[in-house]
Parts: sequence; structure tokens; C-alpha cells
Amino acid sequence: MRCMGVDPGTHRIGVGIIDISGPKMICCHYELIENSGDDKIANFKTTAAAISRLVKKYKPDIASVEKLFFTSNQKTVMAVSEMRGVIINTIAGFNIPLSEYTPLQIKMGVTGYGKADKGQIERMVRLILGIKEKIKPDDVTDALAIAICGATNYNPY
Repeated sequence: MRCMGVDPGTHRIGVGIIDISGPKMICCHYELIENSGDDKIANFKTTAAAISRLVKKYKPDIASVEKLFFTSNQKTVMAVSEMRGVIINTIAGFNIPLSEYTPLQIKMGVTGYGKADKGQIERMVRLILGIKEKIKPDDVTDALAIAICGATNYNPY
């Protein structure tokens, strides 16, 4: 089984793709989608095209996206919500089962600790997926953690 994890953002979207065979998980691919400029519609198009390209190339069986958590900055929440909509709609267009997880669920799923910091998450992602080198940037680490969470919680029934 193959799982795609996506960490949404307005200008930086992390994508991680992992293969699962029994209890073993292996990193298949990861990348950062970067949008430049303030043209929101152009950024939506760039993101949708990149997600489509990755789905066509890697053919994930399932996908997971991070849910938004509430913050005091409503402008940021709205912008990320819009990009999440683009990402979810693009994945849904390929009829891929999609799950969503909060940051707390992702931290618990990967480290067993809901208040894990970025370093702890990165170390566990590397350990679980057998990645030797540092994973940069954090958006990509988060995307791989989201994929791990999606893979371990997937129930086709």
C-alpha cells in the first residue's frame, strides 16, 4: 500500500509518500511545493498541478492531510483553509480515500507524545522510515509524519 501525506500551507506545502508492507514503512518520495508571490489563484493552480503530478507519478492508494488548528490569526487560517480545499479537491478528483488528522493526533501517532517538538518528530520519522539523513524543511518532515499517521490508522472496512 502507498500513502501520500500533505502538510498544507499558503506558500510551502510539504508532500511525503511512503510504502507500507506489513509492519514495515519505507520512504518512497518527499518534496516541497513552493509558491511564490501573492497571486492566490496562481498559487492554487501551481499547487493543484504539483499534487496531480505526484498522484499520477506515485499512484498512492490513500492520502492524509493535516487538519487546521485554531489560531488567533484569522487571516492565516483562512488562507491555509483555502489551500487545503485545493489540495483535498485535487486528491478527491483521483478517487483516493482521504483522511485528516490534527497536529495532536499526528504527534501522538508518530511519537506517542502529544506535545512532541519538531526535533522529536523528525527523529521518529527518520527511525520509522529508515532515513539516515536529516529531513529538511519541517514541512516535508510533517508531511511524512502525516503519511505515517494515515497509514497506521487506515481501515478499508
